[in-house]
Amino acid sequence: MKITGIDTFAVDGGARPWHFVAIRTDARITGYGEFGESGVTHGLQGLVQDMSSWLIGKDPTPVERLYFDLYRAYRGTPYGVTAWAIAGIELALWDLKGKALGLPVHSVVGGPFREKQRVYWSHLGTYRARDPELWGAKPLRTWDDVADCAREAVDKGYTAFKTNILFPGDPSWAITQGRDGKTHDQLAESDIINQAVKQISVMRDAVGPEIDICLDINYNFKTEGAIRVARALEPYKLYWLEIDNQDPEALLQLKTSTRTSITSGEQLVTMRQYQPFFDLRAMDTVKVDVQWQGFGNAKKVADLAETFELNIAPHNYNSHLSTFQSLNLCASVSNVRIMESDPDAIPWKDELVTVVPEPKNSYIDIPQGPGWGTDLNEEVAKKHAWNK
Repeated sequence: MKITGIDTFAVDGGARPWHFVAIRTDARITGYGEFGESGVTHGLQGLVQDMSSWLIGKDPTPVERLYFDLYRAYRGTPYGVTAWAIAGIELALWDLKGKALGLPVHSVVGGPFREKQRVYWSHLGTYRARDPELWGAKPLRTWDDVADCAREAVDKGYTAFKTNILFPGDPSWAITQGRDGKTHDQLAESDIINQAVKQISVMRDAVGPEIDICLDINYNFKTEGAIRVARALEPYKLYWLEIDNQDPEALLQLKTSTRTSITSGEQLVTMRQYQPFFDLRAMDTVKVDVQWQGFGNAKKVADLAETFELNIAPHNYNSHLSTFQSLNLCASVSNVRIMESDPDAIPWKDELVTVVPEPKNSYIDIPQGPGWGTDLNEEVAKKHAWNK
């Protein structure tokens, strides 16, 4: 079996583009991978095409060797967009290998560790606060609307959800990473902390003490501000406070300053970037993104985390293909705490793949089909191409 072509797709995911790679072979087997992040669509897709010359005519099954060939070719700039592009190719190669063997990817690497995976509803209220019409959802005008949103997640079977700091009103909004022209990535003013406390108290009252609530503050706030947020929310017993931070010692300062559990790491790729955080035990739960660093790297990071007595939580907020990729990771390692999912979606999300995940009581079954267990519907991908 030889690689004959590599194609990319950028699909309108509503709030952001979703990126896909298709690797084609002379055996008429196509492997798919979902990868990367928004904001660099043209460059990211072009980079994959630039890398494709390294792969045409080669056997796609020695995935680790092909990954390392690409890593060596671009090791001068090994992270960021480069890592995302290599991840897209590597993910499609794993899908190909699983399909060629007639096995799920998790079985190829020794799984499954589990038959189903607990998931949480992510960005609860966040998308609706920014653009409710896009999701066909009720606007968040009042705190009652926020409470209703929390109850909706529970009514749909979820036992855990994650949110961002919300501001109900007309218009409503949510704190983002400096994209709203404000300075929340620098300062946690008292009004922001009070807003977070009000929101979590409303949500806790709405769903009761048994539902797990997470708050994600992304890259917002310096360490002293994150500490004040974490301490202010201690009475509400968050499942975790999630924050992105490039400084392991700053993250450790936060972790040791509060009783609130701290989750971090989605922004990191490869064991080299995670190692300094693990050495300091700088987080309680490790976020790992399959789409940003590839399946092989994500599994290695999870295995490394296991040696430090740390559990992982896959970062997963794109299309259903990324969910299947992340589920295969969950089935391949022992130390998974919970996995992210994104139920609020544009109408064609289910049409984009051949098999759709079916959450039930906050769990999704581990895929059993070959490769990732689902395929990209290329016609739907073309119909809803990202043109923004």
